Amino acid sequence: DCTCDSADLTPDNKTLTLKYKLGALCAILGSGGVGVALPLLGKRASFLHPENDIFFMIKAFAAGVILATGFIHILPDAFSSLTSPCLPDSPWREFPFAGLVAMAASIGSLMVDSLATGHFKKVHFGNKDAKVVDLERSGEHAGHVHVHTHATHGHAHGHGGSLLPNDQTILHLIRHRVTAQVLELGILVHSVIIGISVGTSQRLDIIKPLMAALSFHQFFEGMGLGGCISQAEFKSRAMATMALFFSLTTPVGIAIGIAISGVYDENSPRALIIQGMFDSAAAGILIYMALVDLLAADFMHPRMQNNTRIQLGSHISLLLGAACMSVLAKWA
Repeated sequence: DCTCDSADLTPDNKTLTLKYKLGALCAILGSGGVGVALPLLGKRASFLHPENDIFFMIKAFAAGVILATGFIHILPDAFSSLTSPCLPDSPWREFPFAGLVAMAASIGSLMVDSLATGHFKKVHFGNKDAKVVDLERSGEHAGHVHVHTHATHGHAHGHGGSLLPNDQTILHLIRHRVTAQVLELGILVHSVIIGISVGTSQRLDIIKPLMAALSFHQFFEGMGLGGCISQAEFKSRAMATMALFFSLTTPVGIAIGIAISGVYDENSPRALIIQGMFDSAAAGILIYMALVDLLAADFMHPRMQNNTRIQLGSHISLLLGAACMSVLAKWA
C-alpha cells in the first residue's frame, strides 16, 4: 500500500539534514559551474575547436547525456508524479498526461526553433533576401546582399551566385544560438524542480545519494550545455550569464526547498501535478533538442558521413554519454 502522508516517514535530525543540504548546494554549484565552464574555457585549446574531429565526439557525448536526462531521469518521474495514488483516479490515471505534455513541449520546441531561426534570418538578411537565402539549397541571392555580423563586426557583399561563405557561417551561427537558448530553457525548468526536491527532503538516506549523483548529473549536463553555448559564439557577457544561470538554478532550487520545507508537502495533489507537468515539459524539450538539433545535425553532416573514424568515435561517444547518465538514475 502507498501512503500520501509524508509524516508517516520519520524525518531525521533537522540540523544534520540542513548541513547535508548546504553541502549538496555547494557541491552541485561547484560541479555544475566546472562542467559548463570547461567547454567555454576550452575554446582556447586547439583540439576543442569546431573544425577538429574530436569536437564531433565531444558533442555526441554531451548529446547522449542530455538525451538520457530526458528519457531516463525526467520522463519517468513525470509519469510517476501524474499517476500517483495521491491523485484522483479520474482523470490522472485514465490518460497519459505526462506523454501528452512531453509531446506538446517537443512540438512547441520545434515551432520556437523554426520561428526564431526564421526571424533571425530576416533580421540579418532583410525581409526580401531572407526568402531566397537558404543554406540547404545553396540558392541564389536576389540582387545585392548586405550582411552585418555581430559576432565579427564585419560585412559581406554579394551579387547573385550561391551563398557566400560568410552567409553560411551566419546561418549556422543562428541555428546554434537558437539551439543553445531553447536547450537552456529545458534544463533550467528541470533543475529548479530537482533543487526543490532536495531542499524539501527530510531524510538523510535520500539526501546523501542525491548529493553525489546530482553533482555528476550537473557536471555532465553542464558540459553538454557549455558545448552548445561555446559553438553559438555569444558575446562574453552573454556566455557568462547563461553559464551562471545554469550553475545557480539547482542551488537556488535547494535554497527555496529549504525555506519552504516546513510547509511543503511533496505528496500533495497540487505539488504532484505541478512537478509532473514541469518535468514532462522539460523532458519533451530536452529529447527534441538532443535528437534534432544536436544529434541529427551532426550525424548527417557531410564531414561525418565521409569520415569513418569520426562516425565510429561519435557513435561510441554517444553511447558512452547516454550510459553514464543512465547509470546515475539508480541514485538520482
